[in-house]
Amino acid sequence: MNAKMSAKTVAIIGAGPVGLAAAAHVLERGMSPIVLEAGPEAAHAIRQWQHVQLFSPWEYNVDKAAARLLAPTGWNSPDPQSYPTGGELIDRYLTPLATRTPLRETIRMSSRVTAISRAGFDKAKTKGRERAPFEIRYQNGRGPEVLLADAVIDVSGTWFSPNPAGSNGLPAIGERERADRIAYGMPDVRGTDRARYAGRIVAVLGGGHSAVGTLIDLAQLAGEVSGTQAIWLLRGADPAKSFGGGRNDKLAARGELGAAFAALVAAGKIRVESEFGVTHLSESEGRLRISGGGARSVMADELVVSTGFRPDLSFLSELRLRLDPAIEAPVALAPLIDPNEHSCGTVRPHGARELAHDEPGFYLAGMKSYGRAPTFLMMTGYEQVRSIAADIAGDKKAAARVELVLPETGVCTRGGVEAAGAGCCGGPAKEETSACCAADEIAKKAGRAGCGCS
Repeated sequence: MNAKMSAKTVAIIGAGPVGLAAAAHVLERGMSPIVLEAGPEAAHAIRQWQHVQLFSPWEYNVDKAAARLLAPTGWNSPDPQSYPTGGELIDRYLTPLATRTPLRETIRMSSRVTAISRAGFDKAKTKGRERAPFEIRYQNGRGPEVLLADAVIDVSGTWFSPNPAGSNGLPAIGERERADRIAYGMPDVRGTDRARYAGRIVAVLGGGHSAVGTLIDLAQLAGEVSGTQAIWLLRGADPAKSFGGGRNDKLAARGELGAAFAALVAAGKIRVESEFGVTHLSESEGRLRISGGGARSVMADELVVSTGFRPDLSFLSELRLRLDPAIEAPVALAPLIDPNEHSCGTVRPHGARELAHDEPGFYLAGMKSYGRAPTFLMMTGYEQVRSIAADIAGDKKAAARVELVLPETGVCTRGGVEAAGAGCCGGPAKEETSACCAADEIAKKAGRAGCGCS
């Protein structure tokens, strides 16, 4: 490792699993990581949903460079086939990684980044820009601090920037005024938040995994506490799109989640209000009136908004970013994850090339790199930062190499048409347009009704 390479300082924003993995890869490359974490502890965002069980097993949730750092500490790797909760991910992996390895010297807690620029350069100035270090400003309770770095990896996530209830991307009228009746993301309805939801009518807005998981928990709570009712507010017209790939999903827990949810809906345990775009929230006779336009409305005691998240780009305004105008993801990545085009739970592995911007040395990674797109897998983030660390170190060959095989969801939607995932039933059909996959196509050509996976 030459002196120039080893002298590089890489600022990493966020000490979540992908941020810590980034620091491990940067350190392994002989460079100096400095991790700025807004929360008081590592994995601050995960602590907000630590009750949730992940649908990917341990084998997909431990980064390889991080595991190499942990090995000398006597760390016991969890059973690769078991499924951790967010809390177990923290206790058995992230806390040891942040406190028992050399990474403990690199993490600055309670350090919230407020702005990033190039030292001596505003956004409009070009000549010599790429040679200027990044200037990162952050607050840590002792006043403003400044850090200079050769490269920046922003893995600050999106958890604390949830989408609002309004179907037009804006807060519904009255949403801010009703904040005491609204929770965002995935509250612990059967645990720490049980008293808030037990025996009450709870509406859940959203069609992704967070909404599905919350509705399942509410249905279970209804079996324990009388008077508990779950109402599913769905913006789309087809509830089945939230049921997932079922047995075709290579992440079994993800498939089982969708199947369990479908069974509850079919049994009438969850009231479904489809094509419901929230416009207004108001008080009515001690309850929350949720209006969906026109005369349509739903009455509830509480509302859980699980409509996804969006990136906080406010502190990046002086950097030259190349973001898709709709998805707010890097322009090379956006077509791969655009939910208007497909709803696959996995995206082909990608790295520095897809995540780079017009600001050399700056990268978005982790959930934040997906912008407003849903369904990010942790292992995708690990592959991202492996590639980015190699790119910063000047190892372009390693940066371009793919070192990850992702599991398929089984069934996804592309351009509004359901199709089998690449790993499902032999992949997509090649000729027969009525076939849902290769196995279905072969069966129909043989005169049978099909393979049955549709």
